[in-house]
Formats: sequence, structure tokens, C-alpha cells
Amino acid sequence: MKYFTKEVRIALVAIVGLVLLYFGMNFLKGQSLFASDNIYIVEFDNAEGLSGAAPIYADGYRIGTVLDTKYDYQRHIIVARADVDEALHLPVGTTAEINTDLMGNSRVNLILAGSPDNLLKPGDVIKGAVSEGAMGQVKAMLPALEQMLPKLDSILASINLLLADPAIAQTMHNTQTITSNLAVSTRELNKMLADLNQRIPGITEKTDQTLANTEKLTGNLAALDLAGTMAKVDRTLANVESLTKTLNSREGTVGLLLHDQGLYNNMTATMAAADSLLIDLKAHPKRYVHFSLFGRKDK
Repeated sequence: MKYFTKEVRIALVAIVGLVLLYFGMNFLKGQSLFASDNIYIVEFDNAEGLSGAAPIYADGYRIGTVLDTKYDYQRHIIVARADVDEALHLPVGTTAEINTDLMGNSRVNLILAGSPDNLLKPGDVIKGAVSEGAMGQVKAMLPALEQMLPKLDSILASINLLLADPAIAQTMHNTQTITSNLAVSTRELNKMLADLNQRIPGITEKTDQTLANTEKLTGNLAALDLAGTMAKVDRTLANVESLTKTLNSREGTVGLLLHDQGLYNNMTATMAAADSLLIDLKAHPKRYVHFSLFGRKDK
């Protein structure tokens, strides 16, 4: 125990701490704590921010990690070492692409080939490319956005000019006044509706009474002998029609009186004579009426 002095123990603890720190940092980076023999080489023309510890996905499932990246100065390409799960067998023709989200985080997606018979071996090269992804779509939108900026600036200037117009302020003031009037109208309407609700029972009672009277009147009308009444009306109309025919015919006393021109002329002459007689009677009454106290006539 004389070799395990205080200084030695401190040195051992420091070494163990450094080892744990190393493996812990690798673990936090997503790298496996132990070396794997299932490593493939992925070559990119453009790394697009890819770095070590970037995750590797296949069909949306994480199956490995990028160990490191380096630049090949002779071929001017980026070479990445990909540590892939040993349970996954990569068919020949598998490709890789880099996807970058809006936050700038990059990951590698493996696009597996369709034939599982011919497989890649660890150490084989996989051709990689950069996928447009969300950032690519944003980049594609930039030219259109640049063209829209002058129009947006013009629109904003027009809006500012419009808002500076005193008519807008007056319109807002009028809108406030209209809103106040609407509030007053709403209160009056609520008051009227409340009053109407109070009167509805009386109105309903009167309506019921009116309906009862209508029903009674309908019953009385139903009780009338309409058939007999109509028969009497028909007989009366027939008698009127017969009387009219009699008056229009030249037969009978009434018909002769109405249609005999000579009779009419005689009656006119008689009335004229009677009228003349009355006039003379009024003018000379003694010619027609004689009074005598002694029973004799005057000459």
C-alpha cells in the first residue's frame, strides 16, 4: 500500500475522470462509446454544414452517426465516415443525402436501393448529395421575395399615406359615434322587447278570446240551413225574373200600361186638363161651388 500514496490516488482519479469525460462527450455527441466495424464512407461534393456526431436516418429511423468529416484536397470532395447499425444491411446503389432544417441542424438520410441481394460491405463508398429540404425551399423563395419587396414597400407607403389622411380620423370618429348610437339603440330595443314580453300574456289572452269568438261564429254559420236559404233565394230570383218578363211583354194590364203609346198620350192630356182645371178652380171657385142660405141658386 506504500505505492498508493495520496499523490498516486489523485493522479488515478484524474485519469479516470478524463476517460469518463472523453466517453461522456462522445456519448453526448451521439457517438457510440465503443468502436464499430460497420463503417461506410460517404462522399459529398458539398457538405452543407455536416459535421461529426450528425445523426443518420433510414426510412425516418435513426440507424447511425457520422463519426467525422474531412476534406479531400486532391479530389475536392468531402469524405464522411458513417457508423451504421450492424443489423442494417445496405444494398448496392444506396445513396445518402444531407437534410438541413430551418434551425441549421443537418442530418444524413440513407436512401436504400431496391435490391437486397447485392449488399455493400463495411468500408465501401456511398455517393452523397445535398437535399433541398426546407432550406432549399426557402432559398427558392428568395428571388420571388426580392421581387415582392419593392411592391411591399410601395404598398406600405400607400398605407402610411392613407392613414395620414384626416378623413380616416374623421371616419374613425364617425364610426365611434355610430357605435355609441348602436349601443343606445340596442338598449332601447332591449327595453321594448322587455315591455313586449310583459304584454304578451294579455295579447295572448285576447287572441284566445278572438279565436273562441271566431270558432263560435263558425259554428253558428255551420248551423244555418244554407241549402234552404239558397233555395228561397233561387225562388225569389225566379219570381223577379217572371215579373220582369211580364213588365217587358205587351200582354196584361201592366204590360199594356208600360208599352201603349196612346194610353201614355191620353194620360198626359188628362193630367194637363186636370192641372188646368185646378188652376181655374183656384182662380174662380164660385163657378164650381155654390152656397145658398135659402135653398136657391144664384144666377
